[in-house]
Amino acid sequence: MAVRTLLVFSVVVMVNYLAGKYFHREYWSAKTRTDLSPRTRNFVRAVTNDVKVIVYYNRENDLFSSITAMLREYQALNPRIRVEVVDYLRDAAEAQRVKLEYKLPEAQKEEEKNFIIFDAGSGNSKVVAGDILADRDFVVNEEKRTYDRPMRAFKGEMFFTGMLMAVTNPKPLKAYVLQGHGEHNFQSGDEVSGYLDFNSVLAHSMLKTDALFLTGTNTVPEDCDLLIVAGPQAAMSPEELEKIDRYLNEGGRMFALFNAASIERPSGLERILGRWNVFVSPSCVQDKNSMNTLRSAPGADVVIGRVNDKHPVTKDIYGYNLDLIYPRPVVSGSPSDKNQDAPKVIPLFETEASATIVGNPKIKPRSYTLAVAVERPPVPGTVGRGATRMIVVGDSYFLANGPIKIGANRNFADAAVNWLVERSHLADGVGPKAMSDYRISLTGPQMTTIQWLLLGALPGSVLLVGGLVWLRRLK
Repeated sequence: MAVRTLLVFSVVVMVNYLAGKYFHREYWSAKTRTDLSPRTRNFVRAVTNDVKVIVYYNRENDLFSSITAMLREYQALNPRIRVEVVDYLRDAAEAQRVKLEYKLPEAQKEEEKNFIIFDAGSGNSKVVAGDILADRDFVVNEEKRTYDRPMRAFKGEMFFTGMLMAVTNPKPLKAYVLQGHGEHNFQSGDEVSGYLDFNSVLAHSMLKTDALFLTGTNTVPEDCDLLIVAGPQAAMSPEELEKIDRYLNEGGRMFALFNAASIERPSGLERILGRWNVFVSPSCVQDKNSMNTLRSAPGADVVIGRVNDKHPVTKDIYGYNLDLIYPRPVVSGSPSDKNQDAPKVIPLFETEASATIVGNPKIKPRSYTLAVAVERPPVPGTVGRGATRMIVVGDSYFLANGPIKIGANRNFADAAVNWLVERSHLADGVGPKAMSDYRISLTGPQMTTIQWLLLGALPGSVLLVGGLVWLRRLK
């Protein structure tokens, strides 16, 4: 008996050891699973710092279960991430200590008292306000003269991954936004032309943005990790173009976006790109015959028909829509330099075969490339910034505050930025997760039936079975 007991105990210990080290999480329902994006999983597994995450939250809040479930997924991926819950209503002493240590602000409204704290030690901590983790609708109940704010989308992963990157990589990369030629405003909330949402994409990927004017003696700074040229609509001076050309030849990274409004007013950047075998057409395309096209105006948007599923930028949005507004074709020419150091131009996505040139009905419908990725290794014998990388897109309005929320536009922007700064393991986009709302409508008699089933039939059946067992044992 002693030997058997010892064997059973040993098996239990070994099974628990293996289960703790090698485990698999299975979800019973796709509707309730808290599934992290590939980008987050790759990043979290690579974290080597010890990070403490404090959920300073009221447990009765409707977001509490979503937040804790998602953070447990982070903890399951990497044991260095430790999650603690502090309910300021039930544990006043611990809540006061946390509030003083992290200097949490005073708040009057209940929804403004909740916070998520990421702490990597040595004073390196970040705080996320709980009231910004969800997009909500505003629904008015006219009969009861009340209103509800149901959750439309949960943005926990967007903020949690961004904060985790912030505390484990204290020094962010630097993105410079070219200004002075009618480009999009990265501080504007305008739905049509503002780039505030795209600016938040950069912030979540730990890129700090600064405006850049190349006038006078200004050059592209040495600490520029990414140059963004978002929809220029005026000509650049020869001096500015020469500075951009020099930056690219030194191994710079550039995200260049054009649009239909600049066809009549070329910036001059088109000539620079021509030296890299990239040609931006002085025309734009539409696709009136596409069954999948969503149009705010006739022919205004083009839904991409084919995506390059091999390139890191687009492989994870294969099968999803990208909606562009009158985009300009971007094509690659034949390289003049045949050696292996010549730039490689790879198409990223193109229209369906039914696309046509706007204002030119004589050209037969066909497919047009709308975005390319350019890469060239460092030139031997030169001192520079590294390998040159560029992404050129024939539309800039698809990343404005309104359109960036449509389809996979945001995911493309996020993946493009991370590929350009050589963080391909983070190329999978992280966006808001849509929340499903389930409602059951019951009549009065149906409610009465359910009450009798729950309060009478179920307990009664248990008592009946127990009584039958008792009677059988009496015999």
